[in-house]
Amino acid sequence: MQIKLLCIGDIVGKPGRHVLAEHLGKLVKEHEIDCVIANAENAAGGSGLTPQSYDKIRKYGVNLMTLGDHVFRKRDIIDTLNSSDCIVRGANLSPKAAGKDVAIYTTAKGPQVAVVTLLGRMYMNMQSDNPFLIANTLLARLASTVKIVVVEIHAEATSEKIAMGWYLNGRASVVFGTHTHVVTADETILTDGTAYITDIGMTGAHKGVLGRNIEPVVKSLVTQMPFPYSLATDDLRLNGIIVTVNADTGKALAIERVCIHGQKDRNGGNYDSSDGKPEQLDRL
Repeated sequence: MQIKLLCIGDIVGKPGRHVLAEHLGKLVKEHEIDCVIANAENAAGGSGLTPQSYDKIRKYGVNLMTLGDHVFRKRDIIDTLNSSDCIVRGANLSPKAAGKDVAIYTTAKGPQVAVVTLLGRMYMNMQSDNPFLIANTLLARLASTVKIVVVEIHAEATSEKIAMGWYLNGRASVVFGTHTHVVTADETILTDGTAYITDIGMTGAHKGVLGRNIEPVVKSLVTQMPFPYSLATDDLRLNGIIVTVNADTGKALAIERVCIHGQKDRNGGNYDSSDGKPEQLDRL
């Protein structure tokens, strides 16, 4: 039996939610997707996740959600992290941190899909344990129950992501990178059957700087002064990958990149009106 997975890159604010709502259902139907996994750590106002945004993303058809270094940016998500069985925070955060380190979804065909997020440590502002060693522990825990294991490596350094792919080659069905918001063109099936890509990109407005409006980001970099990073609204795209997996072996059979272009908002593109004031972020 074959299972098809759709992994979606960082959903950025209301623009990202808009293009997700617009296209996810069609994508799932057209490609006969069995499980949808999405990074939602920037889904509320461009940084963090709220319970309201979580509920919307679930209604759009996302089965499993992942979070990265912005996991606790919105503190009202903590109760959801503790109660929901379909969302994970970085598995290499403290075991005392809110949330779960593994989420499992049972597909309509029967096979289960497990998702794990690991935070990179190179050039990242968030303290975390060694992701390679934590991966060993989690994969050993899942080995007897789940064949299809998807690992997200949420990291800045491409070298760290590539190393994780090879480290988990043959042990995870899929290893995909997030965090940089820039899709890479290195999708491949590694030698022992793991589908790999360094970064699956971003779901949101691409006429900007990582989903933010160009002008304030450039001003901040030029002047070294703080400016609020408001969300961009033009050139909406959904980035991700579709991976076909052998459900009996857990080995990946195929991987392809997805880039879907969305439509501009009919009301003028002000997608962020319900997400509160723009946040001043120390980094994108």
